[in-house]
Amino acid sequence: MSSTTAGGGRGRFITFEGGEGGGKSTQIRHLAAFLMQNGHASLTTREPGGSPTGEKIRGLLLDPDANLDAMTQLMLFCAARRDHVVQLIRPALAGGQWVLCDRFADSTRAYQGAAGHIDAGLVRTLERAAIGETVPDLTIILDIPPETGLARANRRRGENSAADAFEASDLAFHRRVRDGYLAIAAAEPDRCVMVDANQEEGAVADAITKLCAHRFSLRMPPRS
Repeated sequence: MSSTTAGGGRGRFITFEGGEGGGKSTQIRHLAAFLMQNGHASLTTREPGGSPTGEKIRGLLLDPDANLDAMTQLMLFCAARRDHVVQLIRPALAGGQWVLCDRFADSTRAYQGAAGHIDAGLVRTLERAAIGETVPDLTIILDIPPETGLARANRRRGENSAADAFEASDLAFHRRVRDGYLAIAAAEPDRCVMVDANQEEGAVADAITKLCAHRFSLRMPPRS
């Protein structure tokens, strides 16, 4: 988690979503640098996690030996998210920081809802209880074929590290996750923007920079 000096007024809340291996954390770093060039304070965080309590819950959720079912995951995610919102996200936004979050409520809709077969109405009810009015100003969904994303995740993790509980799920699960994200983007086009993550890192970063410059009236960096 990192931050820069806060500016005036309420900050903006941008979330990054998508399946495994889409490059969310990498693209968050690129966007944070771009925001700095525009004089905007930024704070980067993640889910599950972000707050001390959330990080403790993260360890349990990602533990492949915990063998949690989708409903237990849902409840734990919502508890961690509530603490994250109250302890970190809302105060940062109120202080003028731009919050860039690696996963948020849409991950729960896609992973526990669409892929885990939990009723969408229940997922949304618990989501509202957890986040209230703290809804992202923009959600960037990094779209990548599950086969490609999982291969990337495996290379990043290395041979000596075990897959976490979600990475270890079968390909059919990850395909349902992707379908869930496609449905979310189609249902909320004003908030959600799909970005093709099956490109070179710089091309993805450029697409996100242009998107945010247009959405938030930011200055594009000069061409070298």
